[in-house]
Amino acid sequence: MQPVTVTTVVQRPIDVVYDYLDVLGNHEAFTDHFMVDWELAGPPRGVGARLRANVKALGQTQPIELEVHEARAPELIVERTVAAKGKRVTRGTYRLSPAGPDATNVSFEIAWEQAPFGDRLTGPVIRPVLRKLNQRAMDRLAAQFAA
Repeated sequence: MQPVTVTTVVQRPIDVVYDYLDVLGNHEAFTDHFMVDWELAGPPRGVGARLRANVKALGQTQPIELEVHEARAPELIVERTVAAKGKRVTRGTYRLSPAGPDATNVSFEIAWEQAPFGDRLTGPVIRPVLRKLNQRAMDRLAAQFAA
């Protein structure tokens, strides 16, 4: 399946945005429209930070396990998510770059490392839904910093 990428511009310097995104627990505030029942484990930030949650999409709720696998300040955070009883494995990548002296471009890409047959079959439906959910998360992230 082809990756899904969404972007936003946050009106804060890159170091500030990275420091916020590096704390996994902070993600709940901008993703709670589709990720619920968060349980954090491991360190609060950086590689090894983990969570268990439920993803609500397309009328279903599915448990996921997510772990931060790479963190390179101030430009990159990579998460690996396992779902569907281990049949679905995705990589979520945040890339940050300056968008001026006090603004940051943030892109988030979700890419499938492993997808069950059903996901591959329904990819044309799944990808637009994920794009919409993740773009809303990026918009909410930007709005948090604007407030």
